[in-house]
Amino acid sequence: MKKRSEADRLITTIVVVVTMGALAFGYDTGVIAGALPFMQLPIAEGGLGLTPLTEGLVTSALVLGAAFGSLVCGIMADRFGRRDSLMALSVVFVIGAIGTAQAPSVTVMVVMRAILGFAVGGASALVPMFISEMAPSGRRGRLVSQNEMMIVTGQLVAYTLNAGLAHFSQSPSIWRTMLMIAAVPAILLGVGLFFVPRSPRWLASKGRTEEAQHVLELIRSTDRQVRQEMRAIYTAVDDDAEQIGWRQAFGETWIKRLLLIGVSLGFTAQFTGVNAFMYFTPIILRQTGLGTEAALIATIGDGLVAVGATFAGIWMIGKFPRRVTLLSGLCGAVLAHIGLGATLLFLKGTAIESYMALGFILLALLFIQMMVSPLYWLLMSELFPMRVRGVLTGLSVSCQWIFNATVAFLFPILLHAIGPNTFFVFALINVVSFCFVARFLPETKGLSLEKLETHLQTHLSPSI
Repeated sequence: MKKRSEADRLITTIVVVVTMGALAFGYDTGVIAGALPFMQLPIAEGGLGLTPLTEGLVTSALVLGAAFGSLVCGIMADRFGRRDSLMALSVVFVIGAIGTAQAPSVTVMVVMRAILGFAVGGASALVPMFISEMAPSGRRGRLVSQNEMMIVTGQLVAYTLNAGLAHFSQSPSIWRTMLMIAAVPAILLGVGLFFVPRSPRWLASKGRTEEAQHVLELIRSTDRQVRQEMRAIYTAVDDDAEQIGWRQAFGETWIKRLLLIGVSLGFTAQFTGVNAFMYFTPIILRQTGLGTEAALIATIGDGLVAVGATFAGIWMIGKFPRRVTLLSGLCGAVLAHIGLGATLLFLKGTAIESYMALGFILLALLFIQMMVSPLYWLLMSELFPMRVRGVLTGLSVSCQWIFNATVAFLFPILLHAIGPNTFFVFALINVVSFCFVARFLPETKGLSLEKLETHLQTHLSPSI
């Protein structure tokens, strides 16, 4: 009993420390919503003189950097380990936070946002991967979903601080303080990782089996669990040893199909429009007549709904199949986009337009953050085999960030060009995503990572 409590405490500590990377990820993606209105001011008035084009560049620079970061860090994680790669990223987080806060021009801001994005992308690939390799199979879903909880918590913290700083500060340069705060979770991540062990699966893949067993003895509650898990890891490592390298692994049809599914899930997650709302809710609401301060306060609702929805999503992950949950979330997103588009189209200029628009934004976030986003990050930690987990996770998450950047760059332009019809486009895309998930996504619930690998290989290999 004593060993169980000690193992549970260590697992909890590991999850809390590692998800500081997710908290930094969430804050850095959320803070831009509050900073943009001030950055639109002329340079002489404390802003950067952003136009709709440069606004899209500043916003999308982070996600383009994240696409590169997730790819590079996925490869680094296979070579240097999950923990040590996260340590390096904590330093990049701090550099990016300071650089964006001190940026004197749009050019410098775009460069520093890209550097910050590298860290965000790396964390997005490594944090769920690391947790999934440390967690017992029965708790993997809920523990990995803490990643999404910390992302939305970071966004809520960003929205709350944005509104508070905008209300109480009279300085038009307050956006610099908003951006500087991002260094805090990065420092906590870097310091905390010194007290976290390395992944036992990565250690075993490098032939360091004694160290792997020692880590398992620390994070598992019984000797029987340690023996069973070590046997499964030994078997997986022996099977992987037959592969000359990850390039050869790509010759296997089932792995190519897994990669295609991983990339497509990134498209599905981003084209729900979740980050169009998380980045641009103030911009949407200002078009309905709300002032800047009121719009910033309204974004706190985005964060509160996201956090509450993620709590519910973590519960659902333990109760329902992955496919059912994801398909239900996509249905809800379609209905919310249609409602938002209709509100902006048919209620324009009415007294209730702002309230109805905010209501449909929150409804969309409720479905997405409860049933889509947590499932995406969980699936990224589950789908790929050990021998190429880092590189395949990095490739898939990298593509997800490219889709994120596409949405971030095009959304303000589309909203200006076609107005409310933008949301009908999102609804149509989500119908296509629903069809893809229903047809191609295999169920992953209830299996250890090693058993899941065997299941997926059988499920996705071509029939003879």
